[in-house]
Amino acid sequence: METLKNIFAIPELRKRVLFTFGLLAVYRVGGHITTPGINRVALAELTQQNAAGLFGLYDMFSGRSLSQMTIFALGVMPYISASIILQLLTVVLPYLERLSKEGELGRRKITQYTRYGTILLSIVQSFGIAIFLETSTKAAGGSPLVYAPGWSFRLMTVLTMTTGSVLVMWLGEQITERGIGNGMSLLIYAGIVVGLPRGAVTTFRQLETGEMGPIRLILLIIMMIAVVGAIVFVERGHRRVTVQYARRMVGRRMYGGASTHIPLKVNTGGVMPVIFASSILAFPQTLKPMFDPGGMLQNAFVSKTITQLGIGYPLYNLLYVTGIIFFAYFYTAIIFNPDDVAENMRKYGGFVPGIRPGKRTAEYIDAILARITLAGAIYLAMIALLPEFMLTGFKVEPIPFIGPWLDSKLPQFITQGMNVTFYFGGTSLLIIVGVAMDTVQQVESQLIMRHYDGFMKKTRIRGRRS
Repeated sequence: METLKNIFAIPELRKRVLFTFGLLAVYRVGGHITTPGINRVALAELTQQNAAGLFGLYDMFSGRSLSQMTIFALGVMPYISASIILQLLTVVLPYLERLSKEGELGRRKITQYTRYGTILLSIVQSFGIAIFLETSTKAAGGSPLVYAPGWSFRLMTVLTMTTGSVLVMWLGEQITERGIGNGMSLLIYAGIVVGLPRGAVTTFRQLETGEMGPIRLILLIIMMIAVVGAIVFVERGHRRVTVQYARRMVGRRMYGGASTHIPLKVNTGGVMPVIFASSILAFPQTLKPMFDPGGMLQNAFVSKTITQLGIGYPLYNLLYVTGIIFFAYFYTAIIFNPDDVAENMRKYGGFVPGIRPGKRTAEYIDAILARITLAGAIYLAMIALLPEFMLTGFKVEPIPFIGPWLDSKLPQFITQGMNVTFYFGGTSLLIIVGVAMDTVQQVESQLIMRHYDGFMKKTRIRGRRS
């Protein structure tokens, strides 16, 4: 309570917190405005049949806007996908690489290109959603899912959802610049937290009806607590690299001689590798209706291949784990440069005991970072795969040769899941805990900075009086 009082006692911090809450409220209001031309009753029938799987993951990231086909149905995914593409192209294209080294001006240009990419991806994904809605079967009772199918509905859906995606992008950028925390991560966080009460009520209803036994519920709660504990433990984990500063004489004063350390986080990328990998694998699913029977580009082979990219299938698991490990290294390389760290240490007379300053120090730090990043990536992959086990289990039957044999030998709760009907597991817990910890740390840094300034002022006054 004392910390909350301090937050609202500081004018600048109070404005940032209230601004963040205000934009999050706008985001939640937009998540209840349905796209024109859609039958919400028939849509509810359709979403109940696809509550789990990749649809549930995408719906969770959008704050249930996708299942309700609101103007914010695409959520932050187009922006995240565009950011990934631009960051990958920065390594490949010399022009973008030069822009990334031009400081603030280059960063602004790359951000502008990311916005253009967001609009392009939003157009493609919204068009795919429109085709999916038109080609979906009628819900029970014969109610049509779309009142007036055709190009008028498709263009309206593209215009509405693309505009909504651009507005979500703007909200996230404004929170990052003028609020507290990372805007895009907070939007995803808000969408997940909104679904927690509904998920808890659904679980207890299953317990009352006998769909979920008490032992399975206890196991689910224990698993959640264990995952939260593991996330907090690893997110706080650091590998300390000892740094010694040589003594040097400046004027009549002696500086240096102190020993400190560089804290290298075990999970430097945070939740971003999981979000990146999820958004990349979610993109083909939005294009699948075009290749299904009756679609504009119907192709049985492509449709079957995209189906294998659904949650629980071996191909999806393989690509998901590979994507998480790749983006863990990729994101770490972007935000942490060992060469710059080693150069700054050399300028100020710092060195790692037993390692020569300069290039050798950079190689030493890079080697340590590579090892702990691998451990962090494996931890992220293990946490992210938990929802599959809880929802649909692991589909081992499609595995060549030994798939059917494994399906008959493994226990039912492994191959069919734990009968959890809402999408909540390792990925969502990772995002909730990770984003909450990052946001709290930013608030703490603001508070500590204000208290530190106040303390220094008191010290100066006492010094003058003495």
